[in-house]
Amino acid sequence: MAIRVLLGFRIPDEELTRLFEVYQQFVENVFSLPVDLPFSGYRRGIRARETLQKGLEKAIREKLQSTQGKDYSDALDILIESGKEHGKELTMQELKDGTLELIFAAYATTASASTSLIMQLLRHPQVLEKLREELRSKGILHNGCICEGSLRLDTISSLHYLDCVIKEVLRLFTPISGGYRTVLQTFELDGFQIPKGWSVMYSIRDTHDTAPVFKDVDVFDPDRFGQDRTEDKDGRFHYLPFGGGVRTCLGKHLAKLFLKALAIELASTSRFELATRTFPRITLVPVVHPVDGLKVKFFGLDSNQNEILTETETMLGATV
Repeated sequence: MAIRVLLGFRIPDEELTRLFEVYQQFVENVFSLPVDLPFSGYRRGIRARETLQKGLEKAIREKLQSTQGKDYSDALDILIESGKEHGKELTMQELKDGTLELIFAAYATTASASTSLIMQLLRHPQVLEKLREELRSKGILHNGCICEGSLRLDTISSLHYLDCVIKEVLRLFTPISGGYRTVLQTFELDGFQIPKGWSVMYSIRDTHDTAPVFKDVDVFDPDRFGQDRTEDKDGRFHYLPFGGGVRTCLGKHLAKLFLKALAIELASTSRFELATRTFPRITLVPVVHPVDGLKVKFFGLDSNQNEILTETETMLGATV
């Protein structure tokens, strides 16, 4: 989706698979110690980045030369046009860097949040059942099936408990740890002077863990965002899974919509269970994810909520 929809690239499936494998190697080593030795993670990451940028340059050149029209502007189109509007045409290197950043933002963070969502629904079956009740009450889920034509944007937006579930997943398991900002004017914080021009980092996770508005911060509790409680409304920057201010994440609405659609699909058309004895250990780098993946068994359900038997077991086990 990131490659074809957000960037408008037309890359053959075989080549796309190869680039994805290289991308995975890049992500795994992006925060390696900067020690440039043979077989080091840093060296693997550098090589993967070089290979990725070669593939991206080819795709960008093909896109720029293509005369095939489309009825929308993708993210790369907007990036290119924005440079022209400000009197500065982006170089190929800037386009490659921007494209790689867009892919990371569109794929890695969404994959992280999707995995965290599945894990919390596994840990808290009562939340999953409450979500199903809301889907039934809104006429989306009937006799175990999603009603045809019911998944409209306005309908999804009306699912308040679903919104609470997504918010709580992003509070406890924000995919990235923080962000950087440049100080525009000198200011003082807790007796320390922060000079103009400095780069500062804000921590999303520490903010969520220490914000006084949240009660029992380690507990997964979607109802904290419900209409009867105001834990997310007391103050501007206590809850910021997508950052804050004018540089807040541009894709936050698309990401939340994707997570909501996934949750609806999981609650409506399948039963799923953990395929291991215990839940995996979580690591925070480069994004929140299970160390060895989250192994889950999915079982399709028919209209009577009975499991759909398959001829093979291959489709039942999946690592997310």
